[in-house]
Amino acid sequence: MQDEEKRNKIWAFIITGVLILISMLYYSVNMYYIYLIVYIWFGFAYGMMLQYGRFCFASASRDLFAAGVPRMAVGIMIALVFFSLVQAFLASTNMSTFHPAPFGIHMLISGVIFGIGMVLAGGCASGSLYKIGEGNATSILAVIFGLSIGQSVFVDTGGIFNKLVPQSWMDAAHKTQEAIKTYSNIDIPLNSWFDFYLVGYVWNKPTYMIADLISNGRPTTMDYFIGNALINAILPAILLLVVIYYFYARKGFIKKRRKKKGSTGLSDELAGMWNMITASKRTSMMGVLVGITAGLHILAMKGMQNKFGINNFGQLLTRMGYTGDVSLKGTVFDPGYWYITTQEGQFGAWLLEKFGWNMHDNMFFGYVNGIPELWRNPALWMSLGIIFGAMVMARLNNEFKFKWPKGELYIWGIGGGLLMGFGSRPSLGCNIGAFFIRAAGGDPNGWVYGTGMVLGAFIGVKFFNWWTERKMAKEMEAF
Repeated sequence: MQDEEKRNKIWAFIITGVLILISMLYYSVNMYYIYLIVYIWFGFAYGMMLQYGRFCFASASRDLFAAGVPRMAVGIMIALVFFSLVQAFLASTNMSTFHPAPFGIHMLISGVIFGIGMVLAGGCASGSLYKIGEGNATSILAVIFGLSIGQSVFVDTGGIFNKLVPQSWMDAAHKTQEAIKTYSNIDIPLNSWFDFYLVGYVWNKPTYMIADLISNGRPTTMDYFIGNALINAILPAILLLVVIYYFYARKGFIKKRRKKKGSTGLSDELAGMWNMITASKRTSMMGVLVGITAGLHILAMKGMQNKFGINNFGQLLTRMGYTGDVSLKGTVFDPGYWYITTQEGQFGAWLLEKFGWNMHDNMFFGYVNGIPELWRNPALWMSLGIIFGAMVMARLNNEFKFKWPKGELYIWGIGGGLLMGFGSRPSLGCNIGAFFIRAAGGDPNGWVYGTGMVLGAFIGVKFFNWWTERKMAKEMEAF
């Protein structure tokens, strides 16, 4: 046992040392790579915190709906509250990289699909990454075949699928195509169904931020804190905590209080809420740290952009001569904050192009995000940082163990990953980018997607319960 602990510590130091060496090599090649290095180490920090706190939206839903355990859901709400406060401060000082997303019913539908997928795969987008760091091979299948390859094929599929696209989307997309060509002399690709969906539907949807709505588009510091943080994040989070307490934690706590005191009142209800929040200090503490770290990440990226006079890493790649890495408009995927799924899609597209599939002939990669070489992809390095950070923490806690999937886990991993990929693209984000970041940043879209995600997770849990009961019944019948 002691030998295993020693080996795990050695591995933790080796992994950390290799990342330090990689960072030094990048910086020695070109100081512009410090932008990429920042992504590496914030990813590393996220990975350590996610693993230590067992932060996973799929686990939160499964624990709540299947076992009635609110621990993880409470931790996510705590992280959201703290992140919203940091976001409001950054927005008020013009140091935020956040921007709201197009609002519409597509957010709810996408959330449902993603929610089902994350339950089937056994981990959300962020959860799957940190579980890879723990040695979970089912999560590897979900990320590689689902989030990566499946997602890239999803946005590049045309043919018969284009016949399902409404004519209004096509007309609007061609109109935008002509406008962009006139304005910037770029002939945008319109080949896949997703191209028409993105250009002809999503781009025509309005964006909202509560601070703008309550200030007629001229938000002050108070508007950011009241609108984005209090109204759009803190009050909904508190309401959800009350609902979770009432349905999942209150009964047992109040029963003990009545047995001890004879009667209960408001003070006891508040004590019960506090007891639920502090029931798992490990998860609650990580909730606070995740929220603060996510805010510091935005601050660091904005600082890098100000330092180099850019708003996208593609501009630095162009300065270094890597024009083949960027999109038609000179950009790569560079969210400026914690985000997952798009960089995995880029990884899948990069792989497919090595086998001869042209992935530049669509809007998602060709015009918007580009397909940089893996070692020059900043957001992909953030995902790798999450994996390695989780691996270090798992090693230090003696929790690393490589686990091959068995039986139907192959199907759940790949199928769930595909559904997560399909559910993240129409909404332009996942549990992190579409829910967590947006809800904390004042975008009501976050809650629309979150509602769909919870509904999908509920369906996924019910499906799993049905499958398990059916399987057990067959085994008992055979016995």
